Amino acid sequence: MSVEMETCPASAPFFGFMGVTSALVFANIGAAYGTAKSGVGISSMGVMNPGLVMRNIIPVVMAGVLGIYGLIVAVIIQGSIVSPQNGLSQYSLYTGFAHLAAGLCCGLSGLAAGMAIGIVGDAGVRAVGQQEKLFVGMILILIFAEALGLY
Repeated sequence: MSVEMETCPASAPFFGFMGVTSALVFANIGAAYGTAKSGVGISSMGVMNPGLVMRNIIPVVMAGVLGIYGLIVAVIIQGSIVSPQNGLSQYSLYTGFAHLAAGLCCGLSGLAAGMAIGIVGDAGVRAVGQQEKLFVGMILILIFAEALGLY
């Protein structure tokens, strides 16, 4: 068996595409959770104080951005996966594992950020409905939760 077949097996792109999938799927699960959880808080708060609904839509927007982060990383990883030419793969197993790790890192941090944004957004929006002074504090916490997704 040649050295090229050992370092660039036909299965190597599978790991790269799993990185693409995990970046996209996990980040969007986090975005969906954050959107749903914050949306429930906005709906509950909107019953008692409908004038604050548009002002408190920020957690939903921030959660949606997490899905875009996952999409960007997935496109970058996918663009660097090389197709086999003449039956030989030029895509190494090392690169496949590196792309898998990058996708998992992006996706799981997006999932964690989405959960944090959802929980903070739900509780924060309800609190702002009761006491508007808490708006700045909620926004600061949301910014730090969003920063988790940037890693």
